[in-house]
This record gives sequence, structure tokens and C-alpha cells, in this order.
Amino acid sequence: MVRTYDSGYFDCIVVGAGHAGCEAALASARMGIKTLILSINLDSIAMMPCNPSIGGTGKGHLVKEIDALGGEMGINIDKSFIQSKMLNSSKGPAVHSLRAQADKNKYHTEMKRTMENTDHLYIKQAEVKNVIIEDGIPKGVVTQTGAVYRSEVIVLATGTYLGSQIFIGDAILKSGPNGLAASYDLVEDLKAHQIELRRFKTGTPARIDARTLDYNEMEIQWGDKDYDLFSFMHDHIELDELPCWLTYTNHRTHAVILDNLDKSGLFTGTIEGTGPRYCPSIETKLMRFADKERHQLFIEPEGRDTNEMYVQGMSTSMSEDVQLAFMRTIPGLSRCEIMRPAYAIEYDCVNPLDLTQSLEFKQIPGLFSAGQFNGTSGYEEAAAQGLMAGINAALKVMKKEPFILDRSEAYIGVLIDDLVTKGTDEPYRMMTSRSEYRLLLRQDNADMRLTTKGYKIGLVSEERFKKYESKMAMIDSEMKRISQLTLKADLLNPILTQMNIPTVSQGMKMIDMLRRPEIYYTDLSTIDVDRPTHLTKDVIKQIEVSLKYEGYIKKQLQQVEKFKALEEKKLSQAIDYHSIDSLRLEARQKLDAIKPTSIGQASRISGVSPADISVLLVYIEQTKRRG
Repeated sequence: MVRTYDSGYFDCIVVGAGHAGCEAALASARMGIKTLILSINLDSIAMMPCNPSIGGTGKGHLVKEIDALGGEMGINIDKSFIQSKMLNSSKGPAVHSLRAQADKNKYHTEMKRTMENTDHLYIKQAEVKNVIIEDGIPKGVVTQTGAVYRSEVIVLATGTYLGSQIFIGDAILKSGPNGLAASYDLVEDLKAHQIELRRFKTGTPARIDARTLDYNEMEIQWGDKDYDLFSFMHDHIELDELPCWLTYTNHRTHAVILDNLDKSGLFTGTIEGTGPRYCPSIETKLMRFADKERHQLFIEPEGRDTNEMYVQGMSTSMSEDVQLAFMRTIPGLSRCEIMRPAYAIEYDCVNPLDLTQSLEFKQIPGLFSAGQFNGTSGYEEAAAQGLMAGINAALKVMKKEPFILDRSEAYIGVLIDDLVTKGTDEPYRMMTSRSEYRLLLRQDNADMRLTTKGYKIGLVSEERFKKYESKMAMIDSEMKRISQLTLKADLLNPILTQMNIPTVSQGMKMIDMLRRPEIYYTDLSTIDVDRPTHLTKDVIKQIEVSLKYEGYIKKQLQQVEKFKALEEKKLSQAIDYHSIDSLRLEARQKLDAIKPTSIGQASRISGVSPADISVLLVYIEQTKRRG
């Protein structure tokens, strides 16, 4: 029996230092709260155990929102990226999504440096084995060495380390990601506290030696020349870009894989956890898309100071010898050597339906949960939840109301609402299609939507807020200028003719010209001689998008008004749904389990029909009259 000893009191304790834990701890500390973060290994702070990138479709929106609220992920990837590309740039602005390749080691070291130099934040290497809960209230944590850290506010951000196992062929390893130690005692402790756990699975591709690749057989992939950055605090960062490489599987690759399915834990039944549907293993791809002759693979550098290359698109749990055999059938990889084999990892996570909108456990006030521990996949989803859990943990300490973003305000709001209202039967991944209001929730206007909110809760710094106010003043001033500026027909028509656009018979306001879908600032630069030279790229984009999509934006704002009306119809947490006879039995069970806070949230619960919502509306009115 290890002797325990008192190691002090903290206002907030964060367990885990992955992407969720880092954002949670930084948010809490920056809001002035004495915060402790505990990690099994400090080398795992902000570690990227899977892909070497931040952002992507839907995920880029989350990173922009984290940044707008005063989080760190956007700033950190800007410090450590090696290539940047705007995805879906040929489509509308609602689905434009920034993605940056990262130098993994630098991403870790920069985040660690930031945390080590943050006031009110204490960092310690220790494995938590117990969460102390007395009378339904957190009181602290106990580590494997017997240290007792006391606190009534705790954030669990254990990632994929809880009860984790690694699968490579028929080998089952008791390990966390990247060969780091896993946490097992905490699993039993949480179960003892009646916290429901379930098994999920994810995986990662192999890393291969850059010296053993034939680049002449692959297509080089550069990022954008005029690249964007994630953080609104950065106007420009000089980049010595590194390329990625594109290659494809073929019939030989597929034959090797299909002939060796008995060496995949996924197909032998060894792996029990549910995996992410949107990031399937290569063997699953071949079974699901049997008609496809090839699958694309991106060979991505893991950093500037390593030869490790990440094989994007080839996650697998097959044995190492089979991995090497099928990779050597791929153009450019015929002589490749594996430095780290691909693996699947199975781990414990909570049922997010047990959480409130603030990411606090319903039955254990003061205990918060964030990241992959909540059933999500991806660094960005984890960081977004960590930020919100850290903010709400700090507000809990301050005895203030929680900070909640709804679905009409942010992708973060969509993410959390989906988790705590609908739940998830597989690792959840953010996509633009999950948002009903994606034209309003573009990544280019994240600061306009969220910076003031972050400032009011004390997370956005004065420097950031002043920069935001300067941008807003610039937009306002420029909108006034172009609404008053008339462009003469004799100057306009040569430009329109060159662009194969019908000419005009009289001068037009510049604001009206920019409303045309095919006309942009750059097209009018030669005749708009008085345009301010200090206009930044994001200011110009903001004006162009707001003008070109003005009508659609107004329609979505009207939809939001209806949504808000339902969100404002609050439901008491004391309602006994089983006593409302007019509700269907399934609706009673679901409503009682989730305890929605509003009619709007109730309407999004799976199994609650429009008829059930009508019953609830009548019930609310009757309750008001009786009250």
C-alpha cells in the first residue's frame, strides 16, 4: 500500500495534457485560476500520435473558433507549420477549410514552452489513479506515488490512454499511443464512482524512412503560395515550405491485404471497440469499396529534423510483415523501410449523454470531461472541448454561470450539442455538413462571432481585443467608402469587356459591383485608386463574402431567429417526464435520461418526435398558468 501525502490545494486540476488538456489548463490559468495539469509523461504534452496536421474540412473551423476565443491551437500551429493549404477553395466560403502540415516535435515543444511560462499554471508528471469524490462532489486526485492534490473542480482529459491496448496483427500490447504508458487503475476507480465507460477504437498508419523512398514515382504536392494562417494574431509568417507526395494503391496492394485479413485484429474479432466510420482502415476501405481500383495516399513529412514520413490514408491493424509487404507494392515505396508500424488502439471513454452543455457531469457537479474521452476523434475536436471545459471549470470556481455556445453561434456549439444531446455510437468527427447554419459559421468570420464573447469572460487579452476592434473599424470604414464611391462607366467597361461580362451604360457604386459573384477587389484595383493601402487580406475577404452572400445570409439569420425562439423556451431540470402521460414512452425515457435545458434541445434528441414537442409546449403553458 503506497503512503499518501498532501500535495496542496488547487482551484482546478486537469488530468491529461493532450490537445484537450492543454487548452483546458491554459484557459483556466489565463482566467486567473490556480490550475494544476497532470500528465503521465511530460513528453506527451500536445503530442500528435497520429497525423502531422491541424485543420481540414470542418476541423479548420474549430481551430479558428478556438483562436477567436483566446485558445492556443491556432497560434501554436502557426509557429510550427511546414505547409498550408486551403481545402475546398473552388467551392463556397462556408466550406473553405484551412489545413496545415505540422512539424510534430516543434508543435509539442512550442506548446510545452507556452504552458511552462503561463502564470497560475503548474505542470507535473504524474499518473492519476483515483479521483476523490465525497457526497457527489470532487475533492481531489491521488497519484500512483501517493500524492494527494486537493480541488473541487477537476477536468478529465485522458485521451486514448485510459485502459488502452495496442493491436498489431495478433500482438496485443498494454500501451498508450506511441508506446507511452497507459492508465489502468483510473478505469476501475471511475467505474466505482458509477461513471459509465465504453470502448472505442482508432488507429494510425505506419511511419516510413524518407531515405528509402523513390520520389520520382510519386507526385509532388506543394501547399498554397499565398497561404493563410490560423491565428488572427498573425498577419504573416515566413515559411520554408516542405512538400508532401501523392501515390496510390493498386491491384497488387489490394491482393496482399485481402489475402491476409486473418492477420488484422479488426477482422479476427480481437478488437472489440467501435472505430471511426469517416477514417477507416485500409482493409475496411477495400471491403467497403470493393469496386475501387486504387486509393490515394499522401506521404507527409513529420517534421524538419526527422526522416519519418507519415502514410496518410493507410491506417491498419495488420501484422508488421504484412504492412511491409503491401506497402512495397505501391509506387515510390518499393524499397521502403518501416520506422514505426501502423497500429489500432482501443481505449475507454464516457457516454457524453451523461454531460451537460458545459461538459460537466450531471451527477457529479464540479467534474468536467473533454476530448477523446468524450467519444470524439481528432486533435481539433479535443482542443475545442478542452477550451470550453477549462472556461467552465474556471467559471465554476468563480461561482459564475457557465459559458455555452449554441448551434447558431459556433461549430464548437454544434460539436458539444451533438455530443450531449444526440450522443455518439462511434468516434465523432466534425464536418461542415453537421451545421445547419454553416453560411453564418464560416471560418473567416470566427473572430467577429466569438472574440467579444471571449473578452467578456476574461480569456481574450487586451492586445487581441484591440486588434479585433481595429479590424472591425477597418471593415466599417471601407464599407462606407465603397457605398459612396461611384465607378465611371468608361473606366469600368474595359475591365468588364476583358472579363467577358456585359458592359454598363452608366457609372455604378463600387459596393454594387462587388455584389456581383464574378467581380472581386483585385479586378477593380486599377480604377479604385483611392483604396486604403492598409486593408488586410482578411478584411477584404470579409467584405466580399458579406456582399456576395447577403441574401443567403439574411435567410439564415431568419432561421436562427426561429431556432433562438425554441432555445429560449426553457425546461426545468425538475420535470418528471414519466408523469406526462401524453408523451410517448420512448420520448419519456429519452427526455428523462438527457434532461434537456430547452425545447430546442429536446427537439434534437433522437426518439423525440414533433408530436412530443407539441405536448411539451402545452405542458409549459399549463405549468405557467398554474404557477
